[in-house]
Amino acid sequence: MNTFPPGHMTVFFFANMATEDLPSDFDIVILGTGLAESVVAAACSRVGQRVLHLDRRSYYAANWASFTFNGLLTWIQEQNEEPKPEEVRDWSGLTEEGEELIHLSQADSASITNLQVFSYASEEEEEEEAANTTEEEKAADEEVVKESSETESADSKEEEEEKEGAGEEEEQPNQAEGEEPEADQPHPSSPGQSEPSREKISYAQLVKEGRRFNIDLVSKLMFSRGSLVDLLIKSNVSRYAEFKNVTRILTYRHGNIEQVPCSRADVFASRQLSVVEKRKLMRFLTSCVEETEEQTVYHGRPYLEFLRDQQLGDNLQHFLLHSIAMVAEDTPTEEGLASTRHFLRSLGRYGNTPFLFPVYGLGEIPQCFCRMSAVFGGIYCLRHSVHCLIVDRDANRCKAVIDSRGQRISCSHVVMETSYLDRSKVATPPRFLSRAVLITDSSVLPSESNQQISMVTVPPEGGSPAVKMVELSSSSMTCIPGTYLVHLTCRSVGSAHQDLSPLVTRMFRTTESQEEDRRPSVLWSLYFNMADGMASQVEGQPLPSNVHICHGPDSALGHEDAVQQAASIFQRILPEEEFCPPAPNPEDIVYDGDNSSAGEDRGDMGQDDGQNPEQNQNQENPDPEQNQNQENRNQNQENPDQEQNQNQGNLELQRVGPEEPPSSS
Repeated sequence: MNTFPPGHMTVFFFANMATEDLPSDFDIVILGTGLAESVVAAACSRVGQRVLHLDRRSYYAANWASFTFNGLLTWIQEQNEEPKPEEVRDWSGLTEEGEELIHLSQADSASITNLQVFSYASEEEEEEEAANTTEEEKAADEEVVKESSETESADSKEEEEEKEGAGEEEEQPNQAEGEEPEADQPHPSSPGQSEPSREKISYAQLVKEGRRFNIDLVSKLMFSRGSLVDLLIKSNVSRYAEFKNVTRILTYRHGNIEQVPCSRADVFASRQLSVVEKRKLMRFLTSCVEETEEQTVYHGRPYLEFLRDQQLGDNLQHFLLHSIAMVAEDTPTEEGLASTRHFLRSLGRYGNTPFLFPVYGLGEIPQCFCRMSAVFGGIYCLRHSVHCLIVDRDANRCKAVIDSRGQRISCSHVVMETSYLDRSKVATPPRFLSRAVLITDSSVLPSESNQQISMVTVPPEGGSPAVKMVELSSSSMTCIPGTYLVHLTCRSVGSAHQDLSPLVTRMFRTTESQEEDRRPSVLWSLYFNMADGMASQVEGQPLPSNVHICHGPDSALGHEDAVQQAASIFQRILPEEEFCPPAPNPEDIVYDGDNSSAGEDRGDMGQDDGQNPEQNQNQENPDPEQNQNQENRNQNQENPDQEQNQNQGNLELQRVGPEEPPSSS
């Protein structure tokens, strides 16, 4: 029997796929493990639906995934490979009279494009280590020779050694007080000499410690009073994860990074604002809480015009428009005020800013909901896909699916991400997102604490789009100590490198410079374009009425769209059921025919999480030290490359930081 360390948990998965077929009948088949699909899976399993959740990838969360550095390198290599021609097999032998097949796409080759990688870190670590080793060996040889010569002359210098020994005894009290001999002074002073200079991190070190990185494909934050946090609390899924507060909000203005005063304490402590500006800002923020007649007059007019008419100076207009509302200048006033209220409502719930960030990266959130689904009987298989939908012509409903092994699986509903649809039925997304991921050696705004998590807003300038930047320190468990992980996102105008590299060049050092420069140095960077999920639309012949489509990440900072998608799909499938009702606490679960032997069979996991071991098999015993690495998520998925799956592993998640009891409604 496997044992589990206290406080650590893992999801169980069904089926040794090499030898066993899946059950042939489910209520719901879900394709893809993105956030919306995972929430639907958890919601349906929670109310007793039989759920089969498949993903053709070898990792969870699709374009919401997080990777270790090594896993990300593997992912990049796979994305750069030429897509293999799809093999269309004849599955007509599995259909019955009155049924037809809808073939699904077997590869997602359109959502990620224009990948470019740049490495600026030194690759000389091995040579330096070799040189240091050689010097140490030489020094050791010299010491041996010196010791042998001293031994030969020991007899002739006994009297001198005795006198020197007596002298050393007299010097010991002085040394204890800090007055060391001249020859010994460099040793204590050497650490002090290295403090001002940054520790150089080589590319070899990034690879060596790559498992300690958790790098997100999409960059988002969680509003403290947003729909995702409310759902995590209500459903009790929050206990599977841990979160950190975003500690500060910054803005890039006139070539400098400034801290944005957003809470009452920040406003009155700010040195950037005059006393008059502080009073105006507090008066305006107070007036924004509720809608007034004065505000309705500006409906349909630009938000910037409304701010100007409030007699707010340039400083306050910049902070309110770009860092609090985070909207464009021509955004209608009603939208700008709604964004401002959303920001203000989230302030102070868990910290001094409105945002939370999940420890180990955003890829943890879909996995938390997958875990809840598995706990309530959901069956999971990675590297397993569906080739066809079997549709009843008369009813225009999907009756079954045919998986990659040729098995017909009956179902009442199908939920899938857009990448599974044939590309001829999906409009080419009119919008893309430009993404950049940087590993840097210091913060964009150094402070006394090196554990800051920062949200940085960069307003549009010279035709370039507005950029949202998130800087993560090692406290978020997404990078190694001594480095920062920086995510940049904007709506695409050209390729990601064209859109974001000018800003990166202004804010960071990308090459060695002889002159003194306090900007952070970029050690490694990745640029790519990602399809904007909000822009994906299904076209062509209508899909069966019981096939529901989820699109990928959108350009918004929060997760409202994904949660809204999941809730809408759930209500169409089960209109009379509650969406994600609270899960019972493990100690409240009573098993049918529960006895002492059954409790022993469940082990630590059964007592902790209420998991029935007969629901899922092939348990994996997690290593507690791998909680940071998130590797080897599922040994039963036949993943030939474990490095690719390192960041996707084990679902060993701790209790959420916010200690708010789940809603009972």
